[in-house]
Amino acid sequence: MTGLRERLGQASARILPGAGGFWAWWTRALLSWLPARWRALLGVSDARLLLELVDGQLTVSLLQSGQRQLLQALPAGASPTAVEAALPPRVAGLPRFGVLSASAALRKPLRMPAAAEARLREVLGFEIDRQTPFSAAQVYYDVRLLQRRDDGQLDTELVVAPRPLVDALLGPGEAWRQQLDGVDAVDAQGEPLGVNLLPLALRRQRNDPMRRLNRLLLIAGTVMVVLAAWQLLDNRRAAATRLAVQVDAAAVRARAVAAQRQQLQDLVDGQQFFTAQRTQQPSATAIINELSQRLGDDTSLEKLSIEGGRMQLIGMSSSASSLVAKLEGSTLWKTPSLTGVLQAGQGTARERFTLTAELRGPNQEAADGNAPRAP
Repeated sequence: MTGLRERLGQASARILPGAGGFWAWWTRALLSWLPARWRALLGVSDARLLLELVDGQLTVSLLQSGQRQLLQALPAGASPTAVEAALPPRVAGLPRFGVLSASAALRKPLRMPAAAEARLREVLGFEIDRQTPFSAAQVYYDVRLLQRRDDGQLDTELVVAPRPLVDALLGPGEAWRQQLDGVDAVDAQGEPLGVNLLPLALRRQRNDPMRRLNRLLLIAGTVMVVLAAWQLLDNRRAAATRLAVQVDAAAVRARAVAAQRQQLQDLVDGQQFFTAQRTQQPSATAIINELSQRLGDDTSLEKLSIEGGRMQLIGMSSSASSLVAKLEGSTLWKTPSLTGVLQAGQGTARERFTLTAELRGPNQEAADGNAPRAP
């Protein structure tokens, strides 16, 4: 299993415990859509080279998608340089794994809680002394996750191999030191287990030529995301500013319309008030005409005042005491009465009078006309 796939598995165990199976299935399904060359370039391909000693020969096989294909059969003492020269160019860059026989590795099934999945290898490292006849310092080991049970527990398998067997796998000396990406073991049927017994310190150190480009792409992507977010924020601010200006302009227009509406309403109310005032009392022309018909030639008016529904007459008359009788019965006013004291005019036989009356409105006229008369 490649480094990227291991990191994906660990991330799934940390982020979403209990959903690791779905995450692994989803990852495999997604990666299966990529071409084999792309998967190899991205480091997520399961293709790898298996180097195994069989009948005095060093066989080199290609394992991909569960299918094993024999590529080369070299002498048992072949060096890493000879293996490199014998490999086809298309597979030269694939990870290389040494393979132990089934009898060289000890496999111990164990059941572990789901909480241990994030650090499963570290946890089972402490079980080597109790579950195997070796100590942790005597073996190289790895862990297989077999299945996740419905009860939340994990079926795992601890695979250990003595260090001398692993160190002398492909030949004595230091020729193969740090020339392998890992060491696997096979089961009784000869199928690889899919583990890596080789410690990190002994694995081949690969220089990733894409690392610098990936870092530059990461920095560029981060800068682009920041710039995009800044542009989006700036656009939102500009839109908010434009909206505020539009709202302010609409508010000014609304206040102007409200002021004009209030002015119009005041004019309408004033007009209705004066119209109501005019309808509540007779017109001055009708009052003057009525007075001219009821007052005789011996009566003259000095002042006629109509205000607040009342009429006031000031003048001279030779028969001032009879004016009340003459003005009664009018449809324009009611309750005429003299106020004050009658004053005799100088050098004449006429008297000065002041007379008041309450004006009638149209409604009052109708009410008075419809009211029953007392016998």
